[in-house]
Amino acid sequence: MDNKDAEKLFFIPFNTGGHWLLLAINPIREIVYYLDSLGNDWTTYPDMKVLIDTVLQAFGPNEISKPQGGAPTPLHGLKWRVLNNIPTDYFEEFKCAFYTKDQVDEIKEEWCQFMIELNVCS
Repeated sequence: MDNKDAEKLFFIPFNTGGHWLLLAINPIREIVYYLDSLGNDWTTYPDMKVLIDTVLQAFGPNEISKPQGGAPTPLHGLKWRVLNNIPTDYFEEFKCAFYTKDQVDEIKEEWCQFMIELNVCS
């Protein structure tokens, strides 16, 4: 991923129910970067595909590609790139086996405040 493309990425954190992973979508290059610290394949999470389809339909109807003779499908033509070179010592102070409900609630609150400041939720 080139640094010059960083401003074109849309970041989507995704919770599988007990695990977080991160998607970064570059709609210009039609690439979805997928980061899963457990190293699972992206097809392991079918709900994630539904989420990405919905996001692309809502925010990029002109970007949806159409296969020959078929209906528009947002993920058709998108390239998935798995990022699996996760630094293990990157955030030493945040390493823990689990997070308490209070810690998760605190992160949710910080995330909401951040999104409000960006006017994403208006």
